[in-house]
Amino acid sequence: MLNLADGIMLPSPKVFIMKKILPIIAILCSVNSFAQTPNYPFPHHTVYTTGSIKPNNYSQTGLDQQVKDYYDTWKARYIVQGCDASQYYIWYNDLGYDGNAICVSEGQGYGMVITAMMAGYDANAKQYFDGLYRWYKANPSTVNPVLMNWRQTKKNCASNGTDAATDGDEDIAFGLLLADKQWGSSGSIDYLSEARNIINAIMQSEVYNQSSFSLQLGDWAHTSAAYMNGTRPSDFMFDHLRCFTIATSDTRWNNVLKESYSLIKKMQQKFSPATGLIPDFIVSTDSVPTPAGANYLESDYDGDYYYNACRVPWRIACDFLLNGSTAAKKACDKINGWIINNTDNEPAKIRGGYFLSGKNIPGNNYQDLSFVAPFGPSAMTGSTNQKWLNSLWDNIKGVTDLNRDGYYGNTIKMMCMIIMSSNWWAPSQVAAAQISFNLGNVKQTLLQDVLITPNPSKGNFILQWNAAGNETMHLSIADNNGKKVYNRDAAIRTGINKIAVQLNNTTAGIYFLTLRTNEGSRKISILIEK
Repeated sequence: MLNLADGIMLPSPKVFIMKKILPIIAILCSVNSFAQTPNYPFPHHTVYTTGSIKPNNYSQTGLDQQVKDYYDTWKARYIVQGCDASQYYIWYNDLGYDGNAICVSEGQGYGMVITAMMAGYDANAKQYFDGLYRWYKANPSTVNPVLMNWRQTKKNCASNGTDAATDGDEDIAFGLLLADKQWGSSGSIDYLSEARNIINAIMQSEVYNQSSFSLQLGDWAHTSAAYMNGTRPSDFMFDHLRCFTIATSDTRWNNVLKESYSLIKKMQQKFSPATGLIPDFIVSTDSVPTPAGANYLESDYDGDYYYNACRVPWRIACDFLLNGSTAAKKACDKINGWIINNTDNEPAKIRGGYFLSGKNIPGNNYQDLSFVAPFGPSAMTGSTNQKWLNSLWDNIKGVTDLNRDGYYGNTIKMMCMIIMSSNWWAPSQVAAAQISFNLGNVKQTLLQDVLITPNPSKGNFILQWNAAGNETMHLSIADNNGKKVYNRDAAIRTGINKIAVQLNNTTAGIYFLTLRTNEGSRKISILIEK
């Protein structure tokens, strides 16, 4: 019998409106498992990049339990049944700042990622995820209907005739990729096809690729002379962008990733050399990028570190934790150094908004989880931040009044607690492959988790899996034109198997790894960057 291995505030009104390795032992699931059984159940226990840390003032079991407890609280408040029993939406206007609004695409994306990550602990996670997906599909953008209408109201269960916001669309796509890995795409919803559809729509309608590959504010900005060269750095979801490349074989996403890092670097070097802080919005991305001016889109502080940019440290940190990005670590190091010094190592002193110089924005003398929580993942990028990270965890989990920060801060807290407890993972780094093994006279087919780390890579990566019998596997790698660049026969042994692959003479691009036994084969996409 197979064993499962656990392996591992008063901001502007517009703000509230708009708003590496994986487990050493892979999880095995028999082919007669129930359809709702997730392949990567919580707690997942991802092993992050060497040099990263996690809170050590609690055991791993303690961290997991605190995430579970808060998820139960968060779910009860924010997952709401939609216009029919098959739909769910994320209730975002719980503090009543936005009239009769009930849901925004940003929150829908958060909810899809959270429920996919918490599957296994929550037996109903798939039901919730599918319902959130159906609400997204029922509310299309008026510009590109594959994307989501960014805001819905209680007056009308149908679409209210609004356009899309990039951040919500990105998280929805990422959530669908997670769902494909969790439950497969052969059921009533083809998660992988749906993910590819929305990823391609984002590229088509929310990426300014005429002269640069910067992410735009939404599909409405694609043809707007006033906004087509603007971007929101909190949309720079680097781990998502890498997964988009793998899922679609569209290497233009590499250009988006590189442009996003270029903009982060330019902002830190020229406009925040002492703090590393990033503005809510950047303009003139196709020429000389600069922080936006006041009231560019939302508030007096559109060019400052405010209610959008507060998410940036978390988004950058994920790319170091999962992919070992040196650019991510460098960006986080600068921010970490400033905030630790600015608060005397006391998270309770973090305030709700800063100028890029580090000075307080007038009236910001309050705490808000949307500013505090993202510093947690960022702190995980260096061992010198251990005391700070432990204090951040205590500060974040210690906020129990959901009315203090509302949907935005509470949901960001949920996302960051998953990351800080070492339970965040990327769908590009796991590949559920049907591999058949001959075990004596008994043929047994297993749903085999093949771990590829890192993916993307520079051409050197590790394949890892756990086998239940002895067999020979043939590995081959081919480029997009079908030309083979690697061939190898590997002897599979019962237990943990690892194979180091070196492709030093290949060019950058999408390649296809084929794993084959006498009984079947599976093809997996890998990305090589140079």
